[in-house]
Amino acid sequence: MSSSVNTSAATHRWTPGRNEMLAILSAIMALMAMAIDLMLTGFDEMRAAFGLDPTSNEVANVITVFFIGLAVAQLFFGPITDRFGRKSVLYASVVIYVIGAVGSALAPSLGWLLVARFVWGIGAAGARVVATAVVRDYFEGVQMAKAMSQIMAVFIMIPVVAPTLGAAIIAIAPWRTVFWACAVWALMMSAWSLRLPESLPPERRRRLDRRDITSAYVEFARTRPTIWYSIASVFLQACFTMYLASSELIVSEIYGRREQFPFIFGLTALGFAVAAALNGRAVGMFGVRRVIWAVLGILITGSAVLTVVVSVVDQPSFWFFMPGIGLMLMMFMFLMPNMSAEALQPVPHIAGTASALSGACRMAGGAVLGGLVAARIDTSVTPFVVALLVFAIAAAVCSAIAVGRPRGASAPVMAGTAASN
Repeated sequence: MSSSVNTSAATHRWTPGRNEMLAILSAIMALMAMAIDLMLTGFDEMRAAFGLDPTSNEVANVITVFFIGLAVAQLFFGPITDRFGRKSVLYASVVIYVIGAVGSALAPSLGWLLVARFVWGIGAAGARVVATAVVRDYFEGVQMAKAMSQIMAVFIMIPVVAPTLGAAIIAIAPWRTVFWACAVWALMMSAWSLRLPESLPPERRRRLDRRDITSAYVEFARTRPTIWYSIASVFLQACFTMYLASSELIVSEIYGRREQFPFIFGLTALGFAVAAALNGRAVGMFGVRRVIWAVLGILITGSAVLTVVVSVVDQPSFWFFMPGIGLMLMMFMFLMPNMSAEALQPVPHIAGTASALSGACRMAGGAVLGGLVAARIDTSVTPFVVALLVFAIAAAVCSAIAVGRPRGASAPVMAGTAASN
């Protein structure tokens, strides 16, 4: 359909304008970013508090288990939000989110901290599923990709400022204060979201029974663009996860720039925001699939260049490596909103479940793959660069399968897909 807003959703009167609605959804999505980025500068304090070696990357598990909790819980939140509506699930997830944040602040050991972070991830999962489903309730096609890009452009500002904010908090208060700050953010966001209307009317709600859920899962698995774009996003998420888990170690220990880490991380995240903003224009001009293929080409080429350089000099200079990685991660921000839009486009009637399954695949697979790579990074960036190239190629292969071949054509669909968007 060419309409930018679903008719069933458009008939519902809601108070905030489009921009405020997208800002609220950005704040909801930012719950996940706050739970990760605000504490990155506290890794040294965590190592000291839990008696770990100063160069240990074991604290990176607080990110891995968070993503696993985020992934697993989405499998449950998807059907629930399609049954009971968006807002009730949002508020329940905020409660779980706050419990996880407070539990992390009070954790007496690293083991208990990991348990609390898993619970925290469960809470963040509900918020993420709701935000994505609400976007699908109101938008479709290119307009959905544009809306997702706008949300990501605002959402990405959190990684720009969060590490510096976290460093400022730790400079004047105990490192556990950053966890309390996340709980406060969740409560503030929850209050603001009261202005959102319920975007899923009763007549569109699905039954919460085994047959209905199984039917939705089977449809997800049998819808080629949905399943294969979701698998492609696993490899992109792996790139992002290994960056989050290892960036502090790479910048602080390998390149010896500990004091500069919040600013370097923030500058890289600023590139994410620029990419997300540009993506909205790009998909409007060229179509979603053309943008996906163009950016995948840049990602593969760039990561191949990085791999060649690393194989020659072993340890590239900081001024080559970090800008190169920043550019590759910008490509990630071009790809993720578009792949999410393309994955959900064929299944609007199970938007909550499909969003949950797609997110679960991405977060779980990305956490495992990215965590495995991050664990191998100690004194060299070689594992990071090689994995980046492998994951980029794998994402391209899955995207090719997702697009397939048009009837009567002899080449994969790349050009000429704008009409389908």
